[in-house]
Amino acid sequence: MIGSSAVHPRDGRWSSNRTHGPADAMIRRTRVKVTTTGPVGGPRRIAFYSHDTQGLGHIRRNITLAAAMSAGEDCDILLLTGNPEATTLPLPDRTDVVTLPTVAKDKRGRYAARVMGSSLRRITAMRSGIIDAALRAFDPDVLVVDKAAGGVCGELEPVLARLRAAGRTRTVLGLRDILDEPDVVHREWRDQRTVETITAFYDQVWVYGDRDVHDLTAEHPLVGAVGDRVVFTGYLGEGRADGLRPRVRTEQRVRPPAGPYVLGLVGGGQDGLAVAEAFAGARPPAGHSAVLVTGPYLPRRHRERLRALAAGRTDLQLLEFIPDADEFIAGAAAVVSMAGYNTVCELLQARVPALLVPRVIPRREQWIRAERLAARGACDLLDPALLTADTLTTWLATAVSRPATDAAPIDLSGLHRVPGLCASLLQEAHRAA
Repeated sequence: MIGSSAVHPRDGRWSSNRTHGPADAMIRRTRVKVTTTGPVGGPRRIAFYSHDTQGLGHIRRNITLAAAMSAGEDCDILLLTGNPEATTLPLPDRTDVVTLPTVAKDKRGRYAARVMGSSLRRITAMRSGIIDAALRAFDPDVLVVDKAAGGVCGELEPVLARLRAAGRTRTVLGLRDILDEPDVVHREWRDQRTVETITAFYDQVWVYGDRDVHDLTAEHPLVGAVGDRVVFTGYLGEGRADGLRPRVRTEQRVRPPAGPYVLGLVGGGQDGLAVAEAFAGARPPAGHSAVLVTGPYLPRRHRERLRALAAGRTDLQLLEFIPDADEFIAGAAAVVSMAGYNTVCELLQARVPALLVPRVIPRREQWIRAERLAARGACDLLDPALLTADTLTTWLATAVSRPATDAAPIDLSGLHRVPGLCASLLQEAHRAA
């Protein structure tokens, strides 16, 4: 069992002590036979899984983590993803991708096959088989699963059971800083038996956030039930732009404007039309141009509407996708953006004036994140119900001339900390063997 001695304080922040309950008895009954990891002197093998049923957020986070893990380390990395666009993204060295048959989530949060006409049950069975075959061949030392402890509709559970029985692979569940409103998280974790899955199959839970901004273990009782496995890593901010990020291939590079500019971001774009239209309709501050990144998933008809707005304008540049977004963010005089996790990490790292216009349907994750960060002075927050081009024009005009202010400190060191957490896991495995 993983205890507080598994990680040094400099490597991560464990959740606070708590009163032991029924879940602890289940954890104490779990006994794992651990074998040594890999050949002596051989490369570490680290696998990342992301279910990727909407947007690029999960796979982008895993790629960023993979880059941090591989920086200065001898390791091979395998990404398992449900997003076929992952193969077009810049990757770290010695990293390969296995793409799974695609599953999509509709506006109500329900899953269905995205391309094939097969039933969801057949698709998830196919995905589970591919995952199992890939991990049998790769034989990872560590498996990091993003957000969905059991995968889509439990597709990971038989794989996790086999890995646990073999006792060689250390398993980690990675969670973003914010999940959703407490009642929504409680219902989802209860219905999906997430506590039981974590108890049976996971060694640690990494929360990619700052506990002082949002404490998942305190605000969500079911997360607190596995609190002795939780480590707050800090946001995945520092290091995104200093060599830990994936290397961008030369042919993919799009350069920021040479002169001053303001930037609009809408994540993957699938639900970003309102923010994109308002930004395109706003007037850039005097002496500035505007760059709007629409995202690869913005529907074609919506992209055509934006092109019509931009027609004949020399002060507005439309881009569909930029793999090197941190460079654009760092160079911007001000940024208007939705509040997805990865973009927010880039904004926090760049310390650029930012107005967050969060998604509120079907999840309130972005709203909670933007609200917490705005309360600490790290950004401004605009209720999407109040979004207009004139509102953005006014904000941009003041933001580009605003003197820098000191926000409350936020831990952005997750990318520096995670490799140490991984090393500690493997050291614990060797000692247990």
